[in-house]
Amino acid sequence: MAEIPLNEPSFRESVDLMFNRAVKLLDLSPGLEEKIRVCNATYTVRFGVRLRGAIHTFTGYRSVHSEHMEPVKGGIRYSLAVHQDEVEALAALMTYKCALVEAPFGGSKGGLRCDPRAWEPHELEQITRRFAYELIKRDLINPSQNVPAPDMGTGEREMAWIADQYARMHTTDINARACVTGKPLNAGGIAGRVEATGRGVQYALREFFRHPEDVAKTGLSGRLDGKKVIVQGLGNVGYHAAKFLSQEDGCKIVAIIERDGAVMDPNGLDVEKVHAHLAETGGVAGCPNADYTETGRAVLEHECDILIPAALEGVINLGNAHRIKAPLVVEAANGPITAGADDILRTKGTVIIPDMYANAGGVTVSYFEWVKNLSHIRFGRMQRRQEEARHQLIVDELERLDHYLGEAWSISPDFKAKYLRGADELELVRSGLDDTMRIAYQSMREVWHNREEVTDLRTAAYVVAIQKVAASYRAKGL
Repeated sequence: MAEIPLNEPSFRESVDLMFNRAVKLLDLSPGLEEKIRVCNATYTVRFGVRLRGAIHTFTGYRSVHSEHMEPVKGGIRYSLAVHQDEVEALAALMTYKCALVEAPFGGSKGGLRCDPRAWEPHELEQITRRFAYELIKRDLINPSQNVPAPDMGTGEREMAWIADQYARMHTTDINARACVTGKPLNAGGIAGRVEATGRGVQYALREFFRHPEDVAKTGLSGRLDGKKVIVQGLGNVGYHAAKFLSQEDGCKIVAIIERDGAVMDPNGLDVEKVHAHLAETGGVAGCPNADYTETGRAVLEHECDILIPAALEGVINLGNAHRIKAPLVVEAANGPITAGADDILRTKGTVIIPDMYANAGGVTVSYFEWVKNLSHIRFGRMQRRQEEARHQLIVDELERLDHYLGEAWSISPDFKAKYLRGADELELVRSGLDDTMRIAYQSMREVWHNREEVTDLRTAAYVVAIQKVAASYRAKGL
């Protein structure tokens, strides 16, 4: 976790402060406000695993913030910095995030105090299976009650172990695979899940830049093409966001910040080469064709068009917020800007695309995976060839016209191949994610532009989310 000044609110306090700022603008009863704000329950487990000839005790958490909809949803992270307050804050963000993007889940989160790099894969499997066992037997992992996903320090491998552990303990549950999302494709996963959060960041930016009026608030203009971007954290989210923005939208990734420092190139870094170097060496030092500095945190303050913090919470705080020069900050990580820093940046006129929206791609595609597991059929299997057959009718008719009209009119050479191909699962997942990110942004934007007291996108996001959660509770009779 980043070093946060002592007078700074904690991550959990920051979430509550931002919630309170938004809920004041809504006409909710004090009792309903409190019901939405508080965390319903947190389970703490301490278990032992015999490793390397000794018993090692691990501490884990699973927090359920809101059950206005079930199952509840939220990742599991492995880190020595995991603690109860952090897990509860992340669970609260999941509640609001799911409501904002209309994923039918309540909010949950899990964490295990463990450094995954300190253990061999077979040891990590033992640890993961035991942690999963402790949660499963209390229904804190269950397809209809609580569905985890990957987070910092975990990935497809850990999710496959958890799914298998659940299946071993529930041998007759036909929906066992739906107990967790973010699994490998061959274990019930879905195409596009690994890239989902980073892809969601890209789609969020694309939607923002579709509205010139919004872009103008940053002092920028035009499209994404040519915009200078700094990315902090080249993990799964930062890597995919940087990759897609540079390769598909023409952005220049002018700096990448990692644990051991930062690499820079004003003409744009080759994201794939930096990622390969990071995977090989564990850091960015020595990365070819780039300038390196040990003081990576200071690079957050460099001039750029878009700053994307994609790693830890609290990296932009009271200690450095007044030096942040980027006019547009996209919170790809959870809580990278503290409540105090948020006040400073808003006063400066910095536009912030908030975490509960910007990194919602992960839970959106997790929702698609959960639906796929429950329906027991991959997306596209029923309709793909039927789409191709219908498209073939149009192509045949166009070719008939082409034959009669001759040189006066002809079909473009690659039109037939592109048009005839029916959408596969990956294309359908990307389409669903793009649609989700567009609609969610427009719901925030409507509040941002139409309510005078709402001056920023974060408050707008909270207002939209709280209203939806409140409606769900009212429907339950609260």
